[in-house]
Amino acid sequence: MNTNIWLYAGLVFGALSILAALATYRNVLQYDPGSARAQEIAGWIRAGASTYLKLLYNTLIAISIILGIILAVVFSGMEKQNHGLMTAAAFAFGALCSALAGWLGMKVAVEANVRTAVACKEGIPQGFNVAFKAGSVMGLAMVGVAVFGMSLLYLIWRDVEIILSFSFGASLLALLAKAGGGIYTKTADIAADLVGKVEVGIPEDDPRNPAVIADNVGDNVGDVAGMGADIFDSYVAAVVASMLLGASFFASGKVGIQYVLLPLLLCVIGIIATFIGLPFVRVGKDDKPGRALNFSTVFTCILFAVLSTIFFVVVNALSGGDPSKSLNWGALISTVAGLLIGVIIGFTTDYFTNDEHSPVRQVAKISGSGTGLTIITGFSYGLISIAPAIVGIVAAMITAYLSSQAFGLPGIYGVGLAAVGMLSLTGSVVSNDAYGPIVDNAKGIAEMSGMSHEVVDRADVLDSAGNTAKAITKGFSISAAALTVLAMFAAYSEVISTYSQKDFMLDLLDPLVLAGVLLGCVVPALFSALLMLSVTKNAFTMIEEIRRQFKAEPGILKGTVLPDYTQCVAIASSGALKALIGPAFLAVVFPLLVGFILGPGALGGFLGGAIFTGVVFALLMSNAGGLWDNGKKYIEAGNFGGSGSEAHKAAVVGDTVGDPFKDTAGPSLNTLITVMSLVSSLFAPLIAKWHIFG
Repeated sequence: MNTNIWLYAGLVFGALSILAALATYRNVLQYDPGSARAQEIAGWIRAGASTYLKLLYNTLIAISIILGIILAVVFSGMEKQNHGLMTAAAFAFGALCSALAGWLGMKVAVEANVRTAVACKEGIPQGFNVAFKAGSVMGLAMVGVAVFGMSLLYLIWRDVEIILSFSFGASLLALLAKAGGGIYTKTADIAADLVGKVEVGIPEDDPRNPAVIADNVGDNVGDVAGMGADIFDSYVAAVVASMLLGASFFASGKVGIQYVLLPLLLCVIGIIATFIGLPFVRVGKDDKPGRALNFSTVFTCILFAVLSTIFFVVVNALSGGDPSKSLNWGALISTVAGLLIGVIIGFTTDYFTNDEHSPVRQVAKISGSGTGLTIITGFSYGLISIAPAIVGIVAAMITAYLSSQAFGLPGIYGVGLAAVGMLSLTGSVVSNDAYGPIVDNAKGIAEMSGMSHEVVDRADVLDSAGNTAKAITKGFSISAAALTVLAMFAAYSEVISTYSQKDFMLDLLDPLVLAGVLLGCVVPALFSALLMLSVTKNAFTMIEEIRRQFKAEPGILKGTVLPDYTQCVAIASSGALKALIGPAFLAVVFPLLVGFILGPGALGGFLGGAIFTGVVFALLMSNAGGLWDNGKKYIEAGNFGGSGSEAHKAAVVGDTVGDPFKDTAGPSLNTLITVMSLVSSLFAPLIAKWHIFG
């Protein structure tokens, strides 16, 4: 079967997606940037975001060069010619592609925020149109860069293990970008809220607050550049895991070559579905933005399922019944199962984090009785929210496994395709996610530049929908990461079996395997603690700086003197970068220590423990944090006493606790388990050779 056509399709549609992103970016720039005052404030945010991202990427370039050299040296001893150099080159290319997708998303976000605020003068539909169009730039760019990069590498080298290095580069950059951005944004957010709202009683985006610009910058470096790199990582890892399994089963004669490249073709179909679906996302005069965002997800889901079915029908019709050229229907069922379960998980996340539903309103109501009950109730709902997502992951896994086996495909390959199916909506989902920080910034610019209350209120409506969209995206990406790493775990087992020339089985009665499980369980907890302690440490420093400025210059609170915004930006930037050493060690070095010292079995147990606890921690923290945030916003909308009430004060504290939960530790955990799985699979040949099985 000539699969070159499939690879060329990946190159073409990847390039078209990138071009569409650039064209949309140019279109966004045509909108009115507003008054001189609005442009000045937007300029501060743009400058702060660019400064931090430059520092971050300089740091990551240094790390990539060092790791690239290590990979080139370590893998130079492999049997394949120039394997070390190819591995290092693919690693660097993956990191570059991930950085490019995040940078382009942030670039349009800092231009679109002020334009969204100005568009809100005309109405909510106009503001939504600008923000969503800008968000789609990141969605289109991300899937385009990923599909183009993977297709190009496979076309050049025809080796899935090289694409594994590409995925490792993307994932490592994503981990550091997401963790660093999360620390940055929550440092500023917490400091601004605790001093501004609680201590001196000024609004959230008041220009008198020295941390307000750092807070708005944080939305871009954390929720745009960071989250973009994060989902890019999940997207690529899901495809690579499935391709690795396909290549392994092809080598053993269980499947044809088409199953190595099928995950890439499914991504191409996802791009086409996104192209068709995005123009239909609109808000009518009396519609709610949340409904439009949900429509985007559902409509693209249906399009993908229909287009995938047509693709299978056409390929099988052209194959003439030849199994080496046709596609197994079990693969389609597995893909669609992952797709449907992904949408269901997204909407269960919506139930626990949207202020239209009972959990958020209950937390808002009970906040009138004090901070303690706010924390307990929100945390409890966060625990409950784990159950439907886990049930969904299990349902997708079992459906994919059994349906693949029933049609004669290896069951675990179906699990990999379910993860690809779940992430096939990435272009649409990321567009929804990037919309969130854009409208958040728009609201802040509207307030700081003195736009009318009507404009601020319209921006607030858009912002509320954005918070829920971000929560859904996090639940979606965490669940997809769970399926991805399960497929990656299977790929790790296949590589160990191949290079050790023995079947690899995990035995929980083996003390080394059990030791690995327990060590793996500890890592997500340590990782979360390191990130959140970094947030509290940096926030404490920034709080002291805000208080110092208020005390040293009374004119700041009177509105006659501008605060020194740059000091808070500098505190957030330096603190975030310094805090990345520990998380990077846990993600990259710890799995290798377990593998080389305790053996492949212990590393397999380690991955299992990290996957299970990582998914639970991530779902709990992301959903509880989103719930506390929207509970606060529901009160600020005039419910249960409104702003300044006792309920509001308790809700602000709940939101402060939830901030590092939902924007720092929670969404970084799925990247952590992905990076550890990739490191283990990448180094599996060396670990297998290092140890002799008894």
